[in-house]
Amino acid sequence: MSVLAGLTAALTDGSVEVVDLTTPLSSDTPILNLPQPLANTVGLSLSPVSNFDDAGPAWAWNDVTVGEHAGTHLDAPVHWISGRNGKSVDQIEPHRLIGPLIVIDKSADVAENPDFLLEPEHFEQWQETHGQLPDNCWVIFRTGWSSRGGNAADFVNADDAGPHTPGVSVAGAQWIAANTSISGFGVETVGIDAGQAATFDPMFPVHSFLLGADKYGLTSLRQVDRLPTVGATLVVAPLPIVGGTGSPTRVYALVEGS
Repeated sequence: MSVLAGLTAALTDGSVEVVDLTTPLSSDTPILNLPQPLANTVGLSLSPVSNFDDAGPAWAWNDVTVGEHAGTHLDAPVHWISGRNGKSVDQIEPHRLIGPLIVIDKSADVAENPDFLLEPEHFEQWQETHGQLPDNCWVIFRTGWSSRGGNAADFVNADDAGPHTPGVSVAGAQWIAANTSISGFGVETVGIDAGQAATFDPMFPVHSFLLGADKYGLTSLRQVDRLPTVGATLVVAPLPIVGGTGSPTRVYALVEGS
């Protein structure tokens, strides 16, 4: 049996499960809101073209308005000034969007401190336990934050000092950017940086260092608690928007049964 035939058979008989990591995209899906005078993107809105009526008696369809960075989405290098001469979404090689998935679970720490940050030692500790990161891998930061996704205020978790959500320190972002095995980094929060990253030096280090190093971000992931620490495969399927800085994205994990 060929490798692909074996995979197809495993998907059919359930020995490989497809776990959907995508947040359903609707007008209620929380999106990033920047403070004034900065401009903000839009969420999703649907405008009916026809709905089994005089405008289209046998069909229904909608026009869609949505920001590139709404809901579960991919950040391409050109999204950030450090990657402005890099790839847009349509230029990302498909093989970079499918790869080994590894999970760093800090949900217990985040439950105690919503501003928890990943540091280089957390990645080093992970490798001491599980081995070196595999080539072309995607690192998923498990925080339990997606449990807040049904309530926009809880999800953003803001006060007068701004949002409080977990993320990565400046040194941690530099570590990820320098690791040649990593293709991308995914989070359960609304953005790939910590909620307080506007106060870091430099600001928004995950955006700055990763996108400048031709690595990609994924946000607003769900069902991360269903993923093994190692052994799954990630499939990232953004729209190939020509010149796009990002795209709403369907994200799947292929997880082998025990």
